[in-house]
Amino acid sequence: MKKTAAAKKAASAKRGASAEKTASAEKAAPAKKAAPAKKATSATSAASAKKAASVKKAPAAKKVVVAPKKATARVKGTAPAKAVVHPPGDESRTALVRRARRINRELAEVFPYAHPELDFENPFQLVVATVLSAQTTDLRVNQTTPALFAKYPAPEDLAAANPEEVEEILRPCGFFRAKTKSVIGLSKALVEDFNGEVPGRLEDLVKLPGVGRKTAFVVLGNAFGRPGITVDTHFQRLVRRWRWTGETDPDKIEAAVGALFPKSDWTDLSHHVIWHGRRICHARKPACGACPIAPLCPAYGEGETDPEKAKKLLKYEKGGFPGQRLKPPQAYLDAGGKPAPPLGAG
Repeated sequence: MKKTAAAKKAASAKRGASAEKTASAEKAAPAKKAAPAKKATSATSAASAKKAASVKKAPAAKKVVVAPKKATARVKGTAPAKAVVHPPGDESRTALVRRARRINRELAEVFPYAHPELDFENPFQLVVATVLSAQTTDLRVNQTTPALFAKYPAPEDLAAANPEEVEEILRPCGFFRAKTKSVIGLSKALVEDFNGEVPGRLEDLVKLPGVGRKTAFVVLGNAFGRPGITVDTHFQRLVRRWRWTGETDPDKIEAAVGALFPKSDWTDLSHHVIWHGRRICHARKPACGACPIAPLCPAYGEGETDPEKAKKLLKYEKGGFPGQRLKPPQAYLDAGGKPAPPLGAG
């Protein structure tokens, strides 16, 4: 009996140890399972950090170039309102015509005294001066022609001139030998074919040596009052910047731009565009911040947009300098313009 009681006591002790061992194992099991949860939390944190980093590295939105609603050159002491300039890539024909004509009206307000910048007193002087203006400035031509016309006042005189003497006079204009040949040749043609008179028709003018369509339209528009578009380098540059046309050939530019305006506007339009190109919308660094037509220009921002810096880029009378003509029209002088100095002065 004693043995049986002892056996029972041992079995009970064995079961208690086993139960304690099982309880300890169950207690330890949750701790074992908690480890993956911690790993999952770390993975989630890493994913969030990576997402935040990618958001941080996203490129900033491109800054939109804006143009002043009105010319900064006209407004002093006030910050101009801003308006986004959208390139008119899908501009309709009607919208293009309206924008082009508005640009011309705006330029007419800025340059009400715009005029041909070659000094002349009659059609003969104008056609000669225009031929001489190729690849040089109007100022240089104006400084050279007084001596030329003093010695050879009429086509008959220049037709009979000694080429070497004419070359010496025209030397400051550059390419003086070729230009001497042209002006003597056109003078002979005037004497022989037109009785010493400059013809007033395009088809006759372009037959003269050295006279192309551009020169012919200068003469027709300014000596005869017949409308014409003068497609010089300034005109070509600006009408492409304004997207009036994408043509590069002068004759095609003339046709494309002419179709946007009534004929009566053609001569003054040429003056407005050329004046703007010489004074504000320069080839290398246009003064965008001082441009009166900035809100209408799809090329705004190609040049200096800061108003104060742009003002320093302005040329001729707008920058305090004289214009191109030694004898400018009275309207130009009344507006504050200054005559150019004669050859050798200053």
